[in-house]
Amino acid sequence: MLERITAHSAVPCIVAEESVLVFGGCYSNLAATRALFDVARHHRIPAERMICTGDVVAYGAHPQECVDLIRGHGIATVMGNCEEQLAARATDCGCGFVPGSSCDRLATAWFAYADQRIDADARLWMASLPRRIDLVIGAARFAVVHGAPSRINRFLFASDTDSIFAEEIALTGCEGVIAGHTGIGFTRRIGQQLWHNAGAIGMPANDGTPRCWYSLVRCADEGPVFELHPLEYDYRSAARAMRRAGLPAEYAATLESGIWPNLDILPHPERAATATALEKTPGTDAEVALETLETLWFNTGTLCNLACSGCYIESSPSNDRLAWLPVQTVRRILDEAAERHPQLREIGFTGGEPFMNPDIEALIDLGLERGYRVLVLTNAMRPLRHHFATLAAWRDRDLHLRVSLDHYTEAGHAALRGPRAWAAALSGIDALVAAGFMPSIAARFDPAAENEAETRAGFARLFATRNWPIDASDPQHLVLFPEMNVPAEVRGVSAAAWAALRARGADAMCRTARMVVQRKGDLEASVVACTLLPYEARFDLGSTLAEASRSVTLDHPHCARFCVFGASSCMSAR
Repeated sequence: MLERITAHSAVPCIVAEESVLVFGGCYSNLAATRALFDVARHHRIPAERMICTGDVVAYGAHPQECVDLIRGHGIATVMGNCEEQLAARATDCGCGFVPGSSCDRLATAWFAYADQRIDADARLWMASLPRRIDLVIGAARFAVVHGAPSRINRFLFASDTDSIFAEEIALTGCEGVIAGHTGIGFTRRIGQQLWHNAGAIGMPANDGTPRCWYSLVRCADEGPVFELHPLEYDYRSAARAMRRAGLPAEYAATLESGIWPNLDILPHPERAATATALEKTPGTDAEVALETLETLWFNTGTLCNLACSGCYIESSPSNDRLAWLPVQTVRRILDEAAERHPQLREIGFTGGEPFMNPDIEALIDLGLERGYRVLVLTNAMRPLRHHFATLAAWRDRDLHLRVSLDHYTEAGHAALRGPRAWAAALSGIDALVAAGFMPSIAARFDPAAENEAETRAGFARLFATRNWPIDASDPQHLVLFPEMNVPAEVRGVSAAAWAALRARGADAMCRTARMVVQRKGDLEASVVACTLLPYEARFDLGSTLAEASRSVTLDHPHCARFCVFGASSCMSAR
């Protein structure tokens, strides 16, 4: 039995005693939408027991046809942000993408296409859609919404905290919420409450397969059961239709590969699950071989004149876990490098603050004498000033300095480095520029706070004000590193994700770099896989470059956050 009633709150309500098929994100994918109705017939579910979580129209080639199909079957449909925006004749899809991001650029193209191809009746239908439909199945009531009860375009993913889900469910007065919008289906239980995302039928779930997903909600003795089901359909014809329509080629390719063209909206755990099939547990971690040694790093010691919030390796005035690196160690490693890695062109010195190491001038001179490009990372404060006479003498040699300036505002920089760091850093950079150096700048970048274009524009204004000849648009002149203090748990990088994304340009430092460290109390220095992981025993590769040539497993959160999904590297381009 199924009946439709209207609750006192004017929220449409569906009461069902048999299974209900819930789906979202048709996304103008006509082939997938037709396939869904075939599946519904297979499950013996009539149109009256189907609910759509919105976004009937989006990326694909057949916006009007998908609207006609959903309307023609009388499917109960929640308003998605795409319906809201198209009905209002807005200029974008309303997802809230960061301006200038890949998602924003691609959405602009498909939204204009869809806006030109839906008729007035379709817009009126979209405008009439409810923002919420309640589903009563068994003894439980669920609010069906698009993004979240609080906001139509809110992205909520499986990795979000219990408190976020609980707050949203509390807004409904129901036992749980059924939502869409994110494009990846999942179920989360928060105590006795439940949040279920029904997935999307018009675009794969970034799981490395062309399948799309829908949900069945069925009654059981223990209460309603939520099941995600894959939707097989003729994805090749849908991709061809997108290409013929002149829609973004990236989305057509996604229909075939099952991997999204960009991961902008995904939290780190969902990024790490790229190319992992939804119904399977993550596979083995990726292994990366040292293909060629392009950059050899030397950590001069973890002592630093600052104790910065979120320092990648916890440098401070009291942390000496990594001792001063001796000159004889650097000489030994460079001798081996000359024999084993003649292609090596760059060595880097990092810390701590390298200019606190009493042998730093000898270390730099050793690298320059061997004919290497020498890169030194520094905060450009008082320790550097003690070596200015020698640096000035090296001005015409292949010496490069990268200065940490975490933000283009004093407040942003001080939030990480302390209230007195800003003026000292600016003064240090002023002195370097006056001495004839053109330092590069390393900054932190938090896409949740502002997009990359805004960050670079802010630095460009600072550089112009200070008369520094630094090009903020050049990623080698202004190096942006991701924030690493991400609260959500994230594992390493799976073999499937690495294989899928490596072809798209994803990289890992351990493919072309190693770092030498001297741990306090150890007789010999160690070669480690990465500049970010000097303390992890499993990334200690031995005391020689020969031992350190073995493969590295990308099984640390930094592998995902910084390199593969953060698209960052400590190395400089050549």
